[in-house]
Amino acid sequence: MVFRNEDLPALFHHTDAVAVARQREAVNTTRVQLALLVAGAVPTALPWSGQDGPAARLLHVVAVLAYLGVLFTTYLASRRKAKSHWQLNRSAAEFIKSLCWRYAVHGSPFDTATPHPEALFANRLEEGLQELRKVGWSDPREAMAESGGAVITDAMRALREKAFTVRKETYVRDRLIEQRRWYRRRRLVSRRGALVWSGAVVALTLPALALSVPAAFGAGRSFGLTGVLSAAGAACLAWNETRRHHPLISAHSLVEEDLESMQAAMETTLTERQWPVAVFETERIVSPEHTDWLARHRT
Repeated sequence: MVFRNEDLPALFHHTDAVAVARQREAVNTTRVQLALLVAGAVPTALPWSGQDGPAARLLHVVAVLAYLGVLFTTYLASRRKAKSHWQLNRSAAEFIKSLCWRYAVHGSPFDTATPHPEALFANRLEEGLQELRKVGWSDPREAMAESGGAVITDAMRALREKAFTVRKETYVRDRLIEQRRWYRRRRLVSRRGALVWSGAVVALTLPALALSVPAAFGAGRSFGLTGVLSAAGAACLAWNETRRHHPLISAHSLVEEDLESMQAAMETTLTERQWPVAVFETERIVSPEHTDWLARHRT
């Protein structure tokens, strides 16, 4: 049996789509703000910026517009709260996905001996979403009522009714291995990003240093270009920190190692009695909260 994201309920797909859209908005807003700050510093560094004339005034107008753009995007970001909505909807989507997988493959607390698994699923789902609503998550279920879409899908029920060996094979292949591949891809992306943006900081700092050293010893004059290089270097550094490339390399590597160990156990020594707890532990490992904790505390 094959179980994919398409087999998850409409509530997951809605929250996942909102999370992706808000993430794109938050990232683009930060990118635009940093670019405008650098653009605002460029006109003052040009040789003819201090002269009087239409060209010089135009340069200063460009700088003014750039700084106004920074203020406008900052105000807009404070009103829309894209980053907060992105994180809340991502947490909701991953919580729903994890709960659905645990239900479908008899993971704890939905093991085989559970008398009323559907009722327990509904209670756990409501409890988790209630916690997210407390911190600002917007519940879309009322707006989605007309479109229907049960939280427990037919595919989830079909997988739950399969034998242990089928459920295990499906979970290992379509959940655990897929998550391992995802973390591996993200680790490689983070490593490339860290190299690119750290290299950009060095590439911008070295010429700024070369221009500043002669002026420091009185052997030359100060250049306005130094300020532009500093602003650009600061923007690259801020972007690298915003994307958290360095901490995510370590966090994703650790999660991938844990999943590899869990996969080896599931495919060899794990018994049906141990299965519910193993699934629960695997879902804990792949949760965004666990990755975020590793990224913040792993040195």
